[in-house]
Amino acid sequence: MNEPFPSSPSPVDVVLPCLDEAAALPWVLDRIPPGWRAIVVDNGSTDASPAIARRLGAQVVHEPRRGFGAACHAGLTAATAEVVCFCDCDASLDPGLLPEVAGPVLDGSADLVLGRRRPTTPRAWPLHARLANVELARLVRRRTGLRLHDLGPMRAARREALIALALTDRRSGYPLQMLVRAADAGWRVRETDVPYHPRTGRSKVTGTWRGTWQAVRDMRAVLAERPATGPARTARVPGAER
Repeated sequence: MNEPFPSSPSPVDVVLPCLDEAAALPWVLDRIPPGWRAIVVDNGSTDASPAIARRLGAQVVHEPRRGFGAACHAGLTAATAEVVCFCDCDASLDPGLLPEVAGPVLDGSADLVLGRRRPTTPRAWPLHARLANVELARLVRRRTGLRLHDLGPMRAARREALIALALTDRRSGYPLQMLVRAADAGWRVRETDVPYHPRTGRSKVTGTWRGTWQAVRDMRAVLAERPATGPARTARVPGAER
């Protein structure tokens, strides 16, 4: 059973998809900006992740259907704040930087902001995963006109607008489908650099070649979708020339 929503609204809800992240959760939740609500979406953990998250003050949502997209969408559905952020729950990204990511959405200068991952060490981003990301970014540029460098999992947008995108992918293609449908709808999309650290524990997706290329296949299927709102608008990302 999912816990009830808190009585006092949060200005921003932070969705944290979680599968066996007990070791990383204390650091991650300690870094959530003050006054913002953490929504930890347990996607079938076999460790103490839900209990730890609950003890540290997060709202816990249980999503039995396995898949990154399933967990993200369950968190989005549970969110009530005007702005929603997404962040990995493995300590590879610092939630303390979320105000920089969400800032342009909160002030109305952007509709979707992505954290462009900048690895702090070669161990943070395996070569096969980095190469896959480069190829996907190239395909996104061709499909949408957006000159993005990264399909970063740290991102921010307005909740009602995200729900209106009617995202259907429940696997690894969820973040890409969000981006493609946002571009098709003419959203203003921006990138901002965020440090990318070695994760705590092993990645469930990009930790192996097999997992990485399964994600690539999921995302190629998303790119093959017809635009839902007409032809994609060509747009540029501020700072993309760097």
